[in-house]
Parts: sequence; C-alpha cells; structure tokens
Amino acid sequence: MENSLPLNLYRVKKTNLIINRLHIFTHGFALLALIYYRTTFLFQTFKIGDKNTPFLPHVLVFFSELILSFIWLLSQAFQWNPISRKVFPERLPGNDKLPSIDVFICTTNPIKEPSVDVMNTVISAMAMEYPADKLHVYLSDDGGSSVTFQAVKEAWKFSKWWIPFCRKYEVKARCPAAYFLADESEEGNGNGKFSSIEFIAEKKKIEEKYEEFKRGISKVIENTSSYTSRDHDPVIQVINDANCGLDSDETEMPLLVYVAREKRPSHPHHFKAGALNVLLRVSGLVSNSPYILVLDCDMYCNDPTSARQAMCFFLDSQVSPKLGFVQFPQRFHNISESDIYDGRLRFVWPKWEGADGVRGPLLSGTGFYIKREALYGTSNIQEDVDLVQLQKSFGPSNEFIKSLQRIYKPNAFKDGEFSGVLLKEIKFLASCTCDNLTKWGKEVGFRYFSVVEDYFTGFHLHCDGWISVYLDPARPCFLGAGTTNLNEIFVQQTRWMVGLVEVAVSRFSPLIYGPQRMSILQSMCYAELAYDPFFFLPLYCLAIIPQLCLLHGISLYPEVSNPFFIVFSFLFLSSQLKHIQEVFSTGDSIQTWAIEQRLWMLRSFTSYMYGTLNAILERIGLREASFLPTNKAVNDEQSKLYRMGIYDFQASVLLLAPLCTLYILNLVAFIVGVAKIFHIQQANEMFIQVFIPLFGLIINYPLFEGMFLRKDDGRIAPSVALLSAALCIIILSFGSLVLVY
Repeated sequence: MENSLPLNLYRVKKTNLIINRLHIFTHGFALLALIYYRTTFLFQTFKIGDKNTPFLPHVLVFFSELILSFIWLLSQAFQWNPISRKVFPERLPGNDKLPSIDVFICTTNPIKEPSVDVMNTVISAMAMEYPADKLHVYLSDDGGSSVTFQAVKEAWKFSKWWIPFCRKYEVKARCPAAYFLADESEEGNGNGKFSSIEFIAEKKKIEEKYEEFKRGISKVIENTSSYTSRDHDPVIQVINDANCGLDSDETEMPLLVYVAREKRPSHPHHFKAGALNVLLRVSGLVSNSPYILVLDCDMYCNDPTSARQAMCFFLDSQVSPKLGFVQFPQRFHNISESDIYDGRLRFVWPKWEGADGVRGPLLSGTGFYIKREALYGTSNIQEDVDLVQLQKSFGPSNEFIKSLQRIYKPNAFKDGEFSGVLLKEIKFLASCTCDNLTKWGKEVGFRYFSVVEDYFTGFHLHCDGWISVYLDPARPCFLGAGTTNLNEIFVQQTRWMVGLVEVAVSRFSPLIYGPQRMSILQSMCYAELAYDPFFFLPLYCLAIIPQLCLLHGISLYPEVSNPFFIVFSFLFLSSQLKHIQEVFSTGDSIQTWAIEQRLWMLRSFTSYMYGTLNAILERIGLREASFLPTNKAVNDEQSKLYRMGIYDFQASVLLLAPLCTLYILNLVAFIVGVAKIFHIQQANEMFIQVFIPLFGLIINYPLFEGMFLRKDDGRIAPSVALLSAALCIIILSFGSLVLVY
C-alpha cells in the first residue's frame, strides 16, 4: 500500500495566480493606452511641424517606455502559473535500491575562497544522509593550489571523526562550522540524545578535533604557497587513510577525490563550465553515478536529506523520464536583517516558482541535482552504436565511451589506488586538449558559449525536451555566503550581465532559438533574464532627459487635467503596488521594497551598463572573455558597516561616478525645477517631471549621505563627488544643446 503513495505533490498557488493575472491584464491595458498617447502625440507634432516642441526628447522617452514595456511583458511569463512542491522522502525505497550520487564542488583561489570554508562544504557533502557506498565527492581545484590539496587531506582526517558523530546522533547541521555556532535546540531532536552525558562528552571531543582541523589548515597556509597556477599537469588523487597517514578503521566513508585539471596558457579553459566537464569525465570512470549534485565551494549542505528529497522526483516513474534537474534555492547564512545590498536576491525565487509552472525553473549555478544522461545528451548507449560517431562527440577515450552504457561498472579504483593504465586514461580526460574536435561544451556537458554556464546549459536542456522542478523546503537544503560588499556585488553582477548579453545578442537568443524548441512562455522566461541588462538604456534616459527638459520648461508628460495623466499615474502605482504585494507575500517589509528598488537602479546604472558594453566588445573581438571569482574573504571593517545597515562606498570610481553624477543631476533638476515651475506657474504641466527626480532622490538617499553627510571611511570620497559634479555640469551643458536646441 505504501508504494502506491506519491513521492511528491504540487499545488497551484491560486491566490498569487489570480492577483498576477489581474495585474497582467490591467497593467497591460494601461501600457497600450500609454503607447497610443505617445504615438498620436508624435504623429500630430510631426504632421503639423510644431517647431516649438523638441522632437528628440519625446522620441527618446518613448523609446525608453517601449523597452520597459517589452521587458515587463517578458517577465509576466514568470507570473502566469506559480506552483509549489512537497516531497515525501520517507516513502523512498530502501538504501539498497537508491541510485548513487556524485557531488561536484568547484574552487579556484584559496585566498578569495578561504580553505576552511571550502573544506566545511566538502565535509558537509560527505556527511549527507545517504548510503556512504553510493556517495562520491569530487573537489575541483581550478587553481592547482598546494594549499587546497593539503587542506582536503585535513578535511578527510576530521571527517573520520565527524561523520560517525553525525550518524550516531542524527545531527541535522552537517557543516561543522555551522553546527558549533548554532544553538543545540535548533537541531530539534526530541529523543533526548542531545542532553545525555555521553553526547556532551563526545561533542566536546569532536569540537576539539574541529579546532585541531582548523589549526592544521592554518599551518598548511603558513607553510605552503597559496600560488594558483595556470600552467600545470593534471592531478587526480583519491583521498583516503593511506595518503593521509591514518590507520584504516571500520568507518564507512564516501569516496573523496581531488581533481586539478591540466592548464596551459595557450589553451582556453572555459572557466567553471570547463572544470565541471572535467569532473564529469573523470567521475565517469571512477564512480559514474547517474545523478550529480553541483555545489559552489561556499554553499554547504544544511539539510542532510537533500539527496533523498531530490530522489522523490528522480524515482517518480511519471516525472523521471523527462526530468533533467531539480533546483533548490540559494539561501545565505551571513545576510543581515536589513540586507542593504539585496544579497538574498529575494526577487529571484518567486520567479522560479512561476517558471516551475511552465516546464521548470532555470539552472542556477549551485544547489541542483542533475541527471548525467541529460548532460551527455544520450539515452542508453547500445554496444552496436557507431564508435566513430561517439568519438566525435565524446573524444577518443574508448574507456570513457564504455561508461556511457548503463550496464558499465567502473573499475578504475580498486584497493585504494588507481590502476596504472586507467590513471593515464583519467589524466587524459582531465587534460586541456580532451575537448578538442569534440562536442564537449557545445552539445555535451556544461556549455561553453557563455560565462553564465548554468543559464546557458539549462536553456539547452529545456530546448532538448528535458523538464526541471523547483523545490523550496522549509529547512534550506544549502546555505552559502552571500556577497556583502558593494564593490563585489557590482563586479559579480557585471559578470552575470556579460554572460546574459552574450546569449541575448547571439543566434541563441531565447526569442529566436527558443520558440522552435520550447513553449513560448518558457522562452519568455529565458528572454526576460537575457534582456534584463538592457534596463540601463531606459533608466539612463529617464534619469537625464526629463530632468534636462524640466530645467528648460519643456513638458514631456500630460498635464494633471489631461485624462492620460491618470494612465501614467496608474502605471507607476500599479508597478510599485505589485512589487510591494510580492514583497509582503514572502513575509518581508516595506523596507525590502525600498532596498530592492534602490539596488535595481544602482545595478542598472553600473553592472547592467558595463556588462552590456563588455559583452558587445567581446562579440566584436575587441575584448577577451574573463572570469573573476567573487571574493569570499571577510573584511572586518566592511562587515561592521554592513551589520549596522550602513553602505560602504569603498568601490571603484568607474562604479561610483555614474551613480553620483546622476544623483547630483537629479538633485539640481528637482531644486531648480521646483523653483522654476512655481515662479512661472507650470506645476500643472510639470508635475510628473518633478516627481521623477524626487522619487529617485528619496530611494537613493544613501548616496546623498555618502557624498555630503558622512565622515567615516565608508563614505564616498570627496574626489569622486567632485568628479561627479564636473560630469554633471558637462551633461547639463552639452545635453541641453543636443536635446533642446
């Protein structure tokens, strides 16, 4: 009877669906009215040849409104059919019937990605609640650092103590750093184990071992160079008792493999996608698990049952045949209550619920279980398949091609060591030439075309007919370290925007490539993200043009007595109230709405603009693609300001100058404009143009503080404020000449 019960259920979020669809139709109708007003006004102005009305400002503002309307329309695909899911892992078959899982963890720089944090992620993955003989953890060290290699050995030593402790006491927080910081009551164990004398004694012993583990890594860092190489041979090492200097015992441990792929300056390495594809090939000969968990090096396993939760979909006979991956949300353990940098990315995950209602969410870089077969792009390989054709796709390794068959049993690793012949084969699979003249990165594995390999890979999987699901359980399955530094946030966002624009302006543009291979709603979901960076165009227009025209007494919007004034007012209120409703529906406050509005503007003026320009320069060959890992090292002063809810403006001048320039311009326009319209009594005509800079000034008030009020080290440097003032004068002078005369 138990086997007839479903492993998972989903429900449509009807309240959200009704609100979303009502908003789509009412807001959409108002947009049509706006477009009608603009087109008729421009047509009449052009027809009668009114020389007193500057044509260019009206055209540019209309152009901005069309772009905003277009991206808004694309975003409504996320709103159409939001759903939520629930799983029942207790209904899974016994351990002997569960499939094996490979865990891929990528790191690249032990300075920007501190080794203790990386090893905590590795340890948490090894300690998952899953049969040890069916769990295999691979650490990709893309920097080939000796520090990381020695640190993973220290992690193995500590895991020999940690994993039995977690199993014995059913510990939920399997990341040691998180466990020792948490209150014991948070474990929620009602069986009394955590109050026993035996447990207290063992916990104290384990805590001592953890401190010893951290001291061991500190010694490694002190005595070993943190140098990361771009020119080194491949290194593949199974970490076990023998090479860690331990005596073997009866503790059942998952397989742990260290992988540093070959790197040569003359060969492209394809960033994270290249590292993941090496892990995909190496693991194919070592463990060849049908399912893979991909984690960022700072995204530790917070719920040890995540694999079992994912299996509730992969082992569902109705869902599994078409299921490519299961995506969990990214949650962060270091985000302050105020979250002034919008580090939680709260606005993303409701979209993923909406995408789940149209054949599945997008692949999101970390915290997802993916089917190996989906990445290979093959079904069961038969023995009579043309070997030459397979070699064109997967490369010349016959042993790896054998691994494509479901009946393949890995035999590369026996008795604690690789066999000599297969070790040579594995090293070839980790070489930088293995991809040459194959379909790796094009049709096989993680895709190389864009630096946002997750987005682009998920797009192709959906185009190939795979579906995905989004699961957001009450206890976050994975917790990471969110970016809490303004400069790093802008740099990270710029990198993402580069990758998205690369796709948007290519032959893989979701609106061109997608509709032939997936539903129009799913194509719109992908397109909305791809075209998001182009928000910078209308926002720059609306932050400059109405303000310049305000200073010259030129009206760009209908006066208050005009019926179309209601249309513009409704559109503003409709968009803001919908945003507030979405914020409230996730349990957040009006402060979250203001912060998200602010960060959206700041990102548009910086990351979106630079990302778009960089992507276009790359496409025309004037710039090489690059990938800078986000710095996860904690700066005490910056962390202190962040916890206090104070913005730290110690960022690049290239990032701050546009923000400060526009703020000063809007401040000048508002002050002069208000005085001017009351003097010549144009308030009826200029109301909207006064409101636009006022709204921007209020939302972005921290910029005013940073430039004019603060005296601490986190303020905006006076030199940046002076440079911005000079740029503002230039815009006021030359902008007026171009737009008005």
